[in-house]
Parts: sequence; C-alpha cells; structure tokens
Amino acid sequence: MTDANPEVGPAPAPFPAKPHALTGLEIAAIVAIIVVWGVNNAGAKLATEHLSPLLVGAIRFGIASACLIAFVRPPFPDWRSLMLIVIVGGPIQYGLAYTAYWLATDVSPVTVANQLWIPFTTLFAFLILGERLSKAALVGMGVAFVGVAWMTLDAHALQDWKAILVAIAAGAAWGVTTVVARRTTSIPPLKMQGLLALGAFPVMAFGSAVFEHGQWEAVKTATPMVWATLLWAGIVSSVLATTLLFWLVQRREAGRVTPYLLVTPVVSMLIGWGFMGDVLTPQILTGSAIGMGGVALVALAERGLRAGAAKA
Repeated sequence: MTDANPEVGPAPAPFPAKPHALTGLEIAAIVAIIVVWGVNNAGAKLATEHLSPLLVGAIRFGIASACLIAFVRPPFPDWRSLMLIVIVGGPIQYGLAYTAYWLATDVSPVTVANQLWIPFTTLFAFLILGERLSKAALVGMGVAFVGVAWMTLDAHALQDWKAILVAIAAGAAWGVTTVVARRTTSIPPLKMQGLLALGAFPVMAFGSAVFEHGQWEAVKTATPMVWATLLWAGIVSSVLATTLLFWLVQRREAGRVTPYLLVTPVVSMLIGWGFMGDVLTPQILTGSAIGMGGVALVALAERGLRAGAAKA
C-alpha cells in the first residue's frame, strides 16, 4: 500500500520532449521510497498482530498529525472534494488496509492485492471523469485481476481470502481518492497528508473505542518492535517518503516515477518470507508476478496516455 498520492501537488514545470535519464539522486530517492513503503507493509502486519487494526491506525495518524499539523493551514479550495479525499483516503482506506493485515496470516498476498489501486484508479477515471481507457490499460486490468485470483486460489493463500478481499477494497478506496484528487485544485502533498492524518486520527480512534476491546492491555504489553513500526509508519512513511515523492514529481512526471514504485511489494514479500514466516509457493509467486505485471501494464499505459495528452 502507497502512503502518498503522486497526483496531488502543484503542477510541475513543463517537461522536455525527451526527458533526461534519472539522476543518481533521483534513483536514490526512488529506492528509499520503495524500501520505506515495503518495510511499512511488513510493519503493518507486525503491528496488527499485537494491536487491533483501528487502534494501529489511530496511533499511526496521531503521530503523523503531530508531525504534519504545521502544514495544514488555509486556503482549502473545493472543500467538498477535499472532504471526500480526506474521508475515503483516510479512515476508510487505511481502516480497510489495517483490517486486511490483521486478518491475514501472511503479508505477501495482501500487499500484492492492495496494488490493484492502480487499475482501479484508471477504471474510476474512466467512469467518473470520462478519461480515455486504452486497450493496453484494459488488458492490464484483466491480467492484474487474473493474477491476483490465481494467487488467491493457492491452497495456502486461500486461507487469507477474506484479507485479500478487504485489501482489494482498500485499493478501490485509494483509487477513488486518487481520481477525486485529479479534479481538485492542486494541494501540496504534505498538506494533504496532514489533512488525511487529522481526518483519520479521530475517526479511527472513535471506531476503535466503539468496536474494539482490550486496547489498553494491548498497548501496555506492546513490544519495542511494535512501537518502532508505528513510529516508522507515522514519521518515516507519512512524512519522509511523502517529501521524497513530492520532490520527485516536482522534477519529473508522476508517470515517470510511479512504475518504479511497483517494486515495493517485492520488498514486503522478501521481508515476509525471510523474517515473518510467509509461505511463497510457486502458485503464489506466479500469481503475484502476473498480477504485478498487469498492474505495471496499466501504469505504463496511463503514462503513455498522459504523455500523449501533453503533446496534443
């Protein structure tokens, strides 16, 4: 799951017809984002093994709110769309995502399933905004969903089918958020992350208080590693990775950067397999590869459409 939306932010300066190769510093920033988000996915699984999912979200966004509140100040243009972004992209999307990790036995299938937010974004952009839907994107969508289905039908992964469905729902929620953000007046990502955090924190805290139990006992017995994952999510992922992504999309088209970020699930899967006991059968691996291949095809098709629009 990505914690920042590259579609949100001030419009970058015009790009050259033949963009230069990525610099070493830009490559380092992309690698850092991939590692931060990959570790964060595994951390979400670890945290929800000890704390209830809405409580994890509340603590994470309480930390993020403290770090980002300085960036949240007027003006707030198009407040209706902004409220939709904050609610759907905040407590709904993250509530579903943390619930998926809480339900899951392994981190890998959930992380792969959540990447369907990219095909969902393209689909919702077609349905809501009337954006063009290319044949390549349609093929990519089909391949992505078939790959996730094949992965889920593995005998081991099938025990996580509920978690996978919830992760797909979280991806759909983030797809809606991304599409609404496209039609919203540009807002700097740190301001948007601050709004998401401030919106998610009280809602998830209230939801935890109403629907979950044993929170105080769980907090008292949480290990240092659990607190480290929460600090990582609230500070390193929500603030540092967002800042790096903002810097990148100011220098490059978002479509130039996004395909590289699809390596993130590989990091999560390696951590899950190497340190958390994930089982990676041939069917899970092939299904994951097919699914991520379809997602990559959609991302590249989206990049091509936007490049064509820019030249028109």
